[in-house]
Amino acid sequence: MIRIATIAAVIVAGSGLIIMTLLSRGGDDQFAECRSSQVAGADLGGSFELVNGHGETVTSEALITEPTLIYFGYTMCPDVCPLDVDRNAAAIEVLEERGKIATPVFISIDPERDTPDVVRGFAAAMHPRMIGLTGTPEQVQTASKAYRTYYKAHPPVDGEYLVDHSTFSYLVLPDHGFVDFFRRELSPEQLADKIGCYVDNI
Repeated sequence: MIRIATIAAVIVAGSGLIIMTLLSRGGDDQFAECRSSQVAGADLGGSFELVNGHGETVTSEALITEPTLIYFGYTMCPDVCPLDVDRNAAAIEVLEERGKIATPVFISIDPERDTPDVVRGFAAAMHPRMIGLTGTPEQVQTASKAYRTYYKAHPPVDGEYLVDHSTFSYLVLPDHGFVDFFRRELSPEQLADKIGCYVDNI
């Protein structure tokens, strides 16, 4: 099952590149030196409303008050999500050691199983400041569409199922919105370097 999930994640990650379009690099771009590739899409990112680990409804505007690293996944993912989210948490710790602060956010794309209690426990196990979010299927779909992520659940087998999904992490800044995405191949230090560049140029 783990091998199937890994292959599916790689396929989905590759297909996610299809949606990526050129991001403007004009001379007035204060983050030009930080951009590692010509990525992102016109109007990528945007408003959403989800439910936090305490069962409270939160909006993206209230959530994103400092540099925020967002990942879409699910807590029962057998291998890909735990590794990606742990990498993100480690990058946040590297940033903290450098005197920079960013908020790690985990958004579940499996609201059927990922209740507020479940995402709260998952996030807390990864990083003390990580915020776990879930919601209704409609709320999750709205957030996913805003960031053009992909997810699709497999048919259940003996009550269990995997969910194919894209594996990018998204950096969002207050007053700027989405600015960049990062692939899972980056090490924590490399990811911290990239996020740190944006933080330094706010």
